Amino acid sequence: MDSQELLKKIKRIELSARQASKQLFSGQYKSGFKGMGMEFAEVRQYFPGDETRAIDWNVTARLREPFVKTFEEERELSVMLLVDVSASSELAAFHQSKKEYIAEICAVLAFSANHNNDKVGVVFFTDRVEKYIPPGKGKQHVLRIIRDLLHFEPVHSTTDISAALSFFNNATKRSCSVFLVSDFLTDSYEKQLKLVRARHELMVISVADNWDKELLDLGWAYLADTETGERRLVDTSSEKTKEAFIGWRTKQELVRKSLFKKLGVDAVELNTAEPYLKPLKLAFSRR
Repeated sequence: MDSQELLKKIKRIELSARQASKQLFSGQYKSGFKGMGMEFAEVRQYFPGDETRAIDWNVTARLREPFVKTFEEERELSVMLLVDVSASSELAAFHQSKKEYIAEICAVLAFSANHNNDKVGVVFFTDRVEKYIPPGKGKQHVLRIIRDLLHFEPVHSTTDISAALSFFNNATKRSCSVFLVSDFLTDSYEKQLKLVRARHELMVISVADNWDKELLDLGWAYLADTETGERRLVDTSSEKTKEAFIGWRTKQELVRKSLFKKLGVDAVELNTAEPYLKPLKLAFSRR
């Protein structure tokens, strides 16, 4: 992608994301991701009527009289975007690839955070963390994020969601709002997802392309795994092959949805062939 083409895409995404973020921001974003943030303020003496769960037992034991912790609402929220940039994001059954679709979604979330005077940062990952942009504020910061979402070229091609979640858990000390954006064409990330869910407000955004769910009728053809590069000769005209492929993908999807439900994780299912704003607004309103 040359610099002129990149600038045009950034401008197009900026304009559409700004408009979409205004719609999302008029209630849904703020009500969905404000309220959890409480930070420690001080310890004071216990008064009748204080909640016993607020008692600071260490201070109470040391001073031999009850003291409680007090908290105040955090005045600033940090939003973190954990974005899958593995090779499968380059798929494009339509005019827009998963990569561009994801860039636009993240731009909407970044502008929404910016409207609310929140910081926003990004973790780009494949089977490892490829790039980390610490949380920051302002239009130029958001535009830098959009540029990198469109232009960044990862070194690796496969996916390991667990590695990204582990990095985030270790790098982030304060509670924040987390959006995990991926096509989830992988597994083995339950443990780390559970840890993030326990410490932060988490929403997962699953982005699919029609080619993720269908096997095109090409006769006998070599099919390549976009991430591993492995090639296999397959009869794509065979009904048995098509049924096996659909069955495999359906099972993956059911396992993923079951995991999110078990962990109590808010999830949004999107497809590059469909608009994303309405499902996002519904997901925020459910919060």
